[in-house]
Amino acid sequence: MPRPPAPGLQGAVAVAQEQRYGEIVTLIWYNNVPHPKLVEYKKDQHWVQRSGDYLVFPGGGTQFKQGVTSYIHFIEQILPIIEWGRRTRVILDVGCGVASFGGYLLDKNVITMSFAPKDEHEAQIQFALERGIPAFLSVIGTQRLTFPDNVFDLIHCARCRVHWDANGGKPLLELNRILRPGGFFVWSATPVYRDNTRDQTVWNAMVLLTDSICWKMVVKSIDATGIGVVIYQKPVSNFCYEQRKVNNPPLCVQKDGPNISWYAPLDSCLPPLPNRSGKEYKWPIAWPERLRTGISSVPQELNRIYAEEKYDDDMKHWETLVSEAYSHDLGISWSSIRNVMDMNAGFGGFAAALINQPLWVMNVVPVHGPDTLPIIFNRGLIGIYHDWCEAFNTYPRTYDLLHSSFLFGNLTQRCNIIEVVAEMDRILRPGKWVVIQDTTEMIRKMHPILQSLHYETTLYKQQFLVGKKDFWRPDNKESTL
Repeated sequence: MPRPPAPGLQGAVAVAQEQRYGEIVTLIWYNNVPHPKLVEYKKDQHWVQRSGDYLVFPGGGTQFKQGVTSYIHFIEQILPIIEWGRRTRVILDVGCGVASFGGYLLDKNVITMSFAPKDEHEAQIQFALERGIPAFLSVIGTQRLTFPDNVFDLIHCARCRVHWDANGGKPLLELNRILRPGGFFVWSATPVYRDNTRDQTVWNAMVLLTDSICWKMVVKSIDATGIGVVIYQKPVSNFCYEQRKVNNPPLCVQKDGPNISWYAPLDSCLPPLPNRSGKEYKWPIAWPERLRTGISSVPQELNRIYAEEKYDDDMKHWETLVSEAYSHDLGISWSSIRNVMDMNAGFGGFAAALINQPLWVMNVVPVHGPDTLPIIFNRGLIGIYHDWCEAFNTYPRTYDLLHSSFLFGNLTQRCNIIEVVAEMDRILRPGKWVVIQDTTEMIRKMHPILQSLHYETTLYKQQFLVGKKDFWRPDNKESTL
């Protein structure tokens, strides 16, 4: 086992004998995330343990009595149609803790977007990102999650402490909004398998709520350790909604124009499901063929905006660019890259071109640009909406590579570009890279800003600016941006 050269922040995303996309990292430097509270609080549940200079993640959890791998196998055993990594590719894990559920699904070709709030345990999302698992800070409160409608194949909650029936059931209605028609909600919590008054009250409320939104309970089972799991399935057509005796919650009134979930309040209604000439919604083709799926398989309103030829050209463009330039000419050590962010993702072509690399990509779709995020999810990739004039919901030093393709021109009309670069510097790990593809004029503006932060910079064909972040920190005598 390697030893750290000295106490303090380490540049590597994590320490492990091997770093492959399908192998979860279970060992990280303690000094990168020096938070022992969760170690102490959850010591009997094996979430995370301290071992000298390291934090170790053995794959335990409150609901994972025999380990998370056994739990994942149990879910597929009681509902084989889930087919991890073939039918079920894109997952949302609500209240994920240290994200072991999503992490251990990586070796099954499942990509999980994990999220949790910052709470009294401290830094659970930071633990997840340090391990190289996709995660971000968020909470289901009063606003929508920053995802499109009907995109996740499966949503998971293992004792995630969300009161699904609160506020008229709005939290569960939000899951319904983003869950793909025919998709599954896996709920593992005490109301499923305990019969005390408190838990049964919650369970009875859940029964009423799921019935009212036409979710079908497809299986309810208890594993060998006594942990119960219930799995619901969302309908694939509007037939059940229209046949309800009580129209509560009501169907949402469809509005024209963009419907990006950004500072949007939670709905108290059910969005009608996509309807293609009276036919039921079709599940995406299996992974990995799904990655190359054209836009013909996304909702009709997107088909009217984006031509298939434009999508195909974009896919070919990124395959060529990554193969000929990014992989060899930009001076990036790809073997040390795990967490990647594409700040202006488009159709997700950059992420798709990197799919065989041992890394994952957070595809960010700016809220003031074209809404391509449903296409990204439909390809079996993950992403999120964001406005780069604001901070991103992550801890400092959590990404290994930030990629930006023609992002900054629109931003300069609304905010100071220096503030955007400062945010990029905040979330980039020391010793890692930022790659900016932009106009010659914009590259000239960005170059001195990166140099002022002591980045090692190189130009490629006057079109790409590559910056490598140093371990430099300004002292009190130096001016900062």
